Amino acid sequence: MFPGQNDIFRDFSRDGFAVVRNVFSSGEVAEMAAAFDAVREEGLRRGRSYRDGNVLFRLSPDEALGTTLRMVQWPAYFDAVLDRYRTDARVFDIVGPLLGPDLKQVINQMHWKPPGAARNSFGFHQDIWFRKPRCAYRNPASAYIQTAIAIDPHTKANGAMIFCRGSHQRGELSLEGDGRIMERDMTAGDLARIGIAETDAAVLELKPGDVAFWNLYAVHGSGPNESDIDRRAYLNGYVTAGDCDRGEWAFRNGNPCPLGTPVLIHFDDLYKRPYPHFVTD
Repeated sequence: MFPGQNDIFRDFSRDGFAVVRNVFSSGEVAEMAAAFDAVREEGLRRGRSYRDGNVLFRLSPDEALGTTLRMVQWPAYFDAVLDRYRTDARVFDIVGPLLGPDLKQVINQMHWKPPGAARNSFGFHQDIWFRKPRCAYRNPASAYIQTAIAIDPHTKANGAMIFCRGSHQRGELSLEGDGRIMERDMTAGDLARIGIAETDAAVLELKPGDVAFWNLYAVHGSGPNESDIDRRAYLNGYVTAGDCDRGEWAFRNGNPCPLGTPVLIHFDDLYKRPYPHFVTD
């Protein structure tokens, strides 16, 4: 239970997204920020996109900054701090009442938006696009929740997420893209094509330690970082265990589960190529 829970869950049901404020203390955020710095240094040291099992370092060339680290998937396998926060009891207090006591995790990601980068937008999209094969992900409208812990302030100036209110009620939509959201800018034209008004788009401003959460069908994206500070977010996505054939266990009967040998999530060739290797897009 957390302050204002009923009102926040009402907002989530109505809008498709909501925010719980001040979930983590400044000291806890500083601990996560230090983990981000260490992981970033490790990723840039490799110089190229790199995979080891379910862990993926996604690097991209940037016209302004050179090589940048855009995101890392499943850092919890190797970083104890990030592993601990993905199954924090306060996160369960948010997702557990909505999804039940037995939860798997299908998303564990770190996202960076450094100031001055030429490329750091995310085009409008729905997370349902990336749940493949669809037969493994059942009841997507009600059994999945994505969360994001703000490590830095998130404002319009530094590329905060923008959500379209009520868009989750439209089901799966086609934005006429190829799914490569990290290479696209948000455009009003994208929204117009699917009948969403610009006035329905809301900037999700967050303070460090806030936790945002949203529905798999909520249309969202984020603009460029035009400020002088970073915009980091720690994303974790959860699913009712019985509705997903993939993913790592996060909670059983509300109790946190440790990670073990990697299991099948997104990387279809996990059992063929579990070893460390460089990857190309």
